[in-house]
Amino acid sequence: MCRRAHWRRSIGKRLQWPAERQVGAKLEKRVFPLPRGSFTLRIVRRAIYPGSFDPVTNGHLDVITRAVKLFDEVVVAVAHNDQKQGLLTTDERVELLKNTTSQIPNVRVTQFDGLLVNFALKLEATAVIRGLRAISDFEFEFQMALMNRKLEQSIETLFLMPKEEYTYLSSRIVKEIARLGGNVEAFVPGVVAESLREKFTLG
Repeated sequence: MCRRAHWRRSIGKRLQWPAERQVGAKLEKRVFPLPRGSFTLRIVRRAIYPGSFDPVTNGHLDVITRAVKLFDEVVVAVAHNDQKQGLLTTDERVELLKNTTSQIPNVRVTQFDGLLVNFALKLEATAVIRGLRAISDFEFEFQMALMNRKLEQSIETLFLMPKEEYTYLSSRIVKEIARLGGNVEAFVPGVVAESLREKFTLG
């Protein structure tokens, strides 16, 4: 046996945690419990709540509040689409979401482009959150959920329903009311209502 092999073998023996020892003619087995918390492995349950959020409404916030009860972290992801011109820029939507979700624990706000399933895999998310307001939403959401499953089977889609008082609420309706000079403070957070007023006043 070469010196190097002998050295490795001897060092390996010295580093082994003794599990048994010879006591007289008997072989005594000894159990050495690991220190509590020494090897704790915790898997983070992460979900993505994607959308345009142009603008974020109280219905969106209700869905986010429900989602954080089910997951360790909820990533609110603003979809960036160069081919679709929104009222608010992507950065403005991200800032409004950060402001309005600052008091909701375990929420992270970001933006993404490209395929949702690729973004979910990048963040190691296991689920996609979608809000359902009425039966009219279901057909489109059902198709998208099946397509995402076809693209990536490891990611599930979870549908959440907001409070009944928000089932009629949508970003499109809120923008239309604000454009016509109506008060939208009952439908969106105050900071969002102010942002809409500025947009349509200056516009």
